[in-house]
Amino acid sequence: MAEQTGLKNRGHAVSDMEDRRSAAEEFTGVALTEIAKGGMEPETAAKNVENMIGTIQVPLGYAGPINMAGGEAEGSFLVPLATTEGALIASISRGMSVMNDGGGVRAQVFGDAMTRAPVFRVDDIGHCMRVMDWVDSHRDDIDGAVAGTTSHGRLVRIEMFPDGRSLFMRLSFSTGDAMGMNMATIASEAVCRLIERETGAVMVSVSGNMCSDKKPAAINMIEGRGKTVLAEARIPKDVVEKRLHTTSAAIVEINYRKNLVGSSLAGTLGANAHAANMVAAIYIATGQDPAQVVGGSMTMTTCEDVDGDLYICVRMPAVEVGTVGGGTRLPCQREALSMIGCLGEGKARKLAEIVAATVLAGELSTLAAQAAGQLGSAHAKLGR
Repeated sequence: MAEQTGLKNRGHAVSDMEDRRSAAEEFTGVALTEIAKGGMEPETAAKNVENMIGTIQVPLGYAGPINMAGGEAEGSFLVPLATTEGALIASISRGMSVMNDGGGVRAQVFGDAMTRAPVFRVDDIGHCMRVMDWVDSHRDDIDGAVAGTTSHGRLVRIEMFPDGRSLFMRLSFSTGDAMGMNMATIASEAVCRLIERETGAVMVSVSGNMCSDKKPAAINMIEGRGKTVLAEARIPKDVVEKRLHTTSAAIVEINYRKNLVGSSLAGTLGANAHAANMVAAIYIATGQDPAQVVGGSMTMTTCEDVDGDLYICVRMPAVEVGTVGGGTRLPCQREALSMIGCLGEGKARKLAEIVAATVLAGELSTLAAQAAGQLGSAHAKLGR
């Protein structure tokens, strides 16, 4: 009987998807024949998309192997990458191979907290002070409100920012192996309702944009959001010259003038060659929220010439990833996570370190190609 019910539900899901697709075809005048061929059953994606009409396929490749000695990521990994940009995976693979010749990549997570920042309306400065005093003196009550919403999350920090009749609270949560945005939102709402009852402050929005979610923000650059990760490599002088056809000094100068000076003149948050490229490809492959590429774009790339060797490092202040929940439930994404041993509990920090190592490889290869004057020719050679 249960099997028959499952088949019935599956039939409804397929029928509904076909009906929506037909309606979309009629409205747009476009035959969605390729979208209809997608390999994902509609009930599989029920928690990830509404009004499903099919799937979009993105080419998937891998870069590596990359040898890592991280706080969590130890060993060699083939990294799955989903992209439509030709030459990207080849470039990342080159960077990984060169770093392997130099002894591999070292990576470490230095911070781990997901944020949500509600904004309250208060009566005046005096009222604002009373609300802040109440929050400071009732942390146990606030922790209890959080505990009532989740067994995995924990409030680790509260920062308060008063401005006139607005009071912002940036709440930072440990969220286990979930990316944690939903967890942080639900817990923050519970905290806000408690504060409203006890102080008379009014929650205007559970997100007051000081979180700051899916937007480039200096507060995330400085304090971090999600995982703050560093990855580094030191590449011997002879490896730089033989494998990259340039010198450490030339790569250092490119990084200084392009990434540091150029980014400063442009006013960007972050200073890197193309960190978002690697972040987008690995996020799409592993079922992360693609909008969190914004956090990855705030990467800081540094290079130094150390006795002729090249030292290169990336600081990523906002690697917002999870290995449970969300898109990690989908079958292809589960397989991609399994390729790097990052599926399920206890793996989120490991994934963040692999993300940073992959970004480091892409940064190295691109900076070296520009230092050697090969960027355009590489794309032309690969027919992109």
